Amino acid sequence: MCWHQGIKRIARTPNARGATSCEQEVELAPGAETTPEQLMNAENSVIRRNKRKRNMVSCREYYCYKLQIREDDRSMLLHIGRLLQHYVVDMYVKIESTRLDFYRLNDNQTRLRTELYQSLIDSLSQGESSSSNIGTRIILPGSFIGGPRDMRRRYMDAMSLVQRYGKPDIFLTMTCNRNWPEIKNLLLRTDKIENRPDLVSRVFRAKLEQLKNEIFKKNIFGKVAAYTYVIEFQKRGLPHAHFLIILKQGSKMYSPEAYDRIVCAELPDINEHEYLHSLVVKHMMHGPCGTMNPTCVCMRLHIGCKDRYPKQFCESTIHTTNSYPLYRRRNNKKKVKIRGHYLDNRWVVPYCPYLLAKFNCHMNVEICSTIQAVKYIYKYIYKGHDRVLYQLSDIETNNNVDKIKNYVTARWVSPPEAMWRIFGFDLNQIHPSVMTLQVHLENKQPVTFPEKSSLHSVMKNKALQKTMLTEFFSMNKYDNHAKNLNCMYAQFPEYFKWNQQSKIWEQRK
Repeated sequence: MCWHQGIKRIARTPNARGATSCEQEVELAPGAETTPEQLMNAENSVIRRNKRKRNMVSCREYYCYKLQIREDDRSMLLHIGRLLQHYVVDMYVKIESTRLDFYRLNDNQTRLRTELYQSLIDSLSQGESSSSNIGTRIILPGSFIGGPRDMRRRYMDAMSLVQRYGKPDIFLTMTCNRNWPEIKNLLLRTDKIENRPDLVSRVFRAKLEQLKNEIFKKNIFGKVAAYTYVIEFQKRGLPHAHFLIILKQGSKMYSPEAYDRIVCAELPDINEHEYLHSLVVKHMMHGPCGTMNPTCVCMRLHIGCKDRYPKQFCESTIHTTNSYPLYRRRNNKKKVKIRGHYLDNRWVVPYCPYLLAKFNCHMNVEICSTIQAVKYIYKYIYKGHDRVLYQLSDIETNNNVDKIKNYVTARWVSPPEAMWRIFGFDLNQIHPSVMTLQVHLENKQPVTFPEKSSLHSVMKNKALQKTMLTEFFSMNKYDNHAKNLNCMYAQFPEYFKWNQQSKIWEQRK
């Protein structure tokens, strides 16, 4: 059975005691004594009555339900081998294609145009009266998760954290371990790990939540002021997460001794830390590359290893100029055999011993507070999806660029990513939340208008002239509370909230 339009959602039945306190609709008699809880319940009931609910099952919700793990499941859908990989990728491609078709076929996408307000004035002065001859079409807006506009917006939001809280202190990368016991213990004898992308996605998300608990609640690195992370998927399928963490002022690290308490780049003593030694050998050894293995994936023509391995020996951690610290890598003659070659401390990827021992996976931890130019780090984690091919064409291009086609071309979807998207797990997160403020020159704000509308009617619409910036100036001119605050535009949302429908700033309560 496949999803089709019109599948109705089954309403949840109340429990044995009836509806919970938050589900009860309280009728308040005039003049009667009420508790704060009753007032809250009454307000919530009004919100629920006014809120439009969807009573149909979406395509993603349907396949999310079908792909759940159940003890008495007789469908065997999760145990069909490589066909499951093909199935989940096809289903997610169908979901994403449906969303893209909505943006392509939606009437607003073909009838709306955008242009600068000053350009409308210039067009009107030149005798142009029809709005269908100017502007560029809206193809793929920032509301599409994972699109180019969405990734650029999230990158700018992350950079605003640097402006407010300073440079990031820790760059952490966590990669899924396909041999986690939580995955292997749930496999049947006929199953293979690569054929269970549902287990890989679920277990990695559980480990990710556990890692967030260690960093942000237990504060193993110190108190965190802000952070952002992005989930990515390798071409071979395994998911990994990139964290950028900004510590509070009292927890920041300034000395090499503080770095050594968090990051290690040496082989542990096998006699004292046998388990940790085995994990470092298994997960944290680079290569080998260079003359030992010229065909390694990290090798670049005329450059060598892109990660600059092997590193140099160093008796103690030292600062470097606009780069990661030079971690302690002592020449203690310790070597391990990796892929037929003996490697020493110069090949160890920096790691945190506590996190590596706890999560048993590749866990690269770097101190990035010494880097002056931090933009490339944020651009790296918000670079977007992998692409695997390109096409050269001599066909003459027109002025209308099909951004949906550009996004779909060479799109690479792996089975774990398909499962991750079907389950609706978060692809990225930022804390604290960032509000995007409009910035433009006078009469240079972008204006959206119907294609067939008259330019005279567009110019007479005063709401099109209003933006966050113009109303900020108006508030500081007419509102007494805004005048007394005497704050900058970036701090204004801390005291006022923007009403998108009315296009006015309202005081926060």
